[in-house]
Amino acid sequence: MIFNRVAIASLSVELPDEVWTSAFLEEKLAPLYTRLRLPEGRLELMTGIRERRFWSRPMRPSEASALAGRKALEQAGVGAGEVELLIHAGVCRDRLEPATAAYIHGLLGISPQAQILDVSNACLGFLNALTLAAGLIESGQIKRALICSGENGRPLVERTVATLNGGTLDRNAIKPYFANLTIGAGAAAAVLCRDDLAPPDSPRLLGGTGLTDSAANTLCEGDGDLDALVMRTDSERLLAAGVALAERAWVRFCEETGWDAATPRLALTHQVGTRHSQLLFERLKISPQKDWRTFDRLGNVGSVSLPATFALAREAGAAQPGDAVALLGMGSGLSTLMLAVQC
Repeated sequence: MIFNRVAIASLSVELPDEVWTSAFLEEKLAPLYTRLRLPEGRLELMTGIRERRFWSRPMRPSEASALAGRKALEQAGVGAGEVELLIHAGVCRDRLEPATAAYIHGLLGISPQAQILDVSNACLGFLNALTLAAGLIESGQIKRALICSGENGRPLVERTVATLNGGTLDRNAIKPYFANLTIGAGAAAAVLCRDDLAPPDSPRLLGGTGLTDSAANTLCEGDGDLDALVMRTDSERLLAAGVALAERAWVRFCEETGWDAATPRLALTHQVGTRHSQLLFERLKISPQKDWRTFDRLGNVGSVSLPATFALAREAGAAQPGDAVALLGMGSGLSTLMLAVQC
C-alpha cells in the first residue's frame, strides 16, 4: 500500500500514574517463588522489563482512550466536530456491545456525523486502524480521523498473580502465564488528516505492507470480560513464529517502499522484551542502534506500545523532522504490519 496525501497531524500518549516494578510484582508472587524456589530478579532478567504502569483507579478502556484522544485533538488544533471517523483500536474494550468507540464519541463530543467503529487485532490494532483511516483519506471520502487505544492490563496481571499463588502449578505449568506478567497499561491516540490540512512539519504516512500466518493463531489466546481476563502464551513458539513472519514481511516492505535496512533513522517495534528485540533486529539485519525502546519502563502495553513508543521518541528528540521511521507492528494471531513514516 502507498499513501501520497496522508499526514499524522498529532500523536499523543497518556501514561498511568502507578508504577509496578518487576521486583514489586515478585513480592506479590512470594508464595509461588517460595514454593518453587524461584530466584528473585528472574522477571526483569528474562524480559528486560524493569517496571510497568497501571491506572490507580478503575479505568475503562474508553476513558483511557478519551484521555489520549483529547490530547491528540488539542495538539493537532482540531475540534471534536471536525472528526469524520473515530476508531477505537485496543485489545481491551468496555464490553462486547456497543462498540467502545461509542463511549469515546460521547466523552469527546465527536460530531454526530462521524463514523465510529472498533478495530480489534490484538497488539496490531492501532496500526491496522491507521491504514484503514489512511485509505479513506487517500480516496477522498474523509478529511480527518481520530484513532484511539486505551489498554488496562491490571485485571489480567492481578488475576494471574492470584492463579499462580493459589495453584499447585509446577515450573513447567507456569510458563504459559509468564507473558502476562509483562503487561502494562496506557493509552495513545493519533489524528490523521489530508496533508494540506495538517500542521507544518507533520509526519507523513507513506505506506507499507502486512502479512499473516494464521497457523500460529493458538500460540497466544486471551478471553474473559474486563474484570476477569485470562491469557495463555507459548512464548518460545510465538517468538520464533513472529520473527519468521517479520523476516518475510520485511522483504515485501522493502520492495513496496524502496527502503532497505539503512533507510530508517529509527525502527520501532511492538515492545515485548529484550529477546524479541534482539532477535528481530538481528534477523532483519537492521542495526540495533536504530532501536528505541520503552518496554523497560512501560512493559507490553498491547496495541498502545508501538504508537506510544513513537510518540515518546518524538518527544525525546530521537525522531527529528525529516527522519525516516519504520513502524514494525506485530499481533498474536499471527499478523504483522510494517509502515513507513517520514517525520
